[in-house]
Amino acid sequence: MRLCREFYFDAAHFIPNYKGKCEKLHGHTYKLEIVIEGGVKKDGMVVDFAKMKQIVETAVLEKLDHQALNELFENPTAEHILHWIAEQLKEKIPLSSIRLWEGRGKWVEILL
Repeated sequence: MRLCREFYFDAAHFIPNYKGKCEKLHGHTYKLEIVIEGGVKKDGMVVDFAKMKQIVETAVLEKLDHQALNELFENPTAEHILHWIAEQLKEKIPLSSIRLWEGRGKWVEILL
């Protein structure tokens, strides 16, 4: 069974060595979709949504929300940010996929 929980965070960045609007400092509201996969346990859940929230908030959101992402990443593209998120979570919850929306209408996804 697969289940998903959405999270949101706000952050600013610019893309180094890029020619266009994104070379200037700007911000986004990011939407993070965490999809996990597993069997239903004796308690009737794959993973408790509250536990999932606590894990993602501690491992990811507390580090990214309202941050200047260039201080955390050499090249803070959505692809690099998503790869980092996957590394933070892969040992903590049974991930199936992760999707990161950079504003509206633009996303990257890792299938695990």
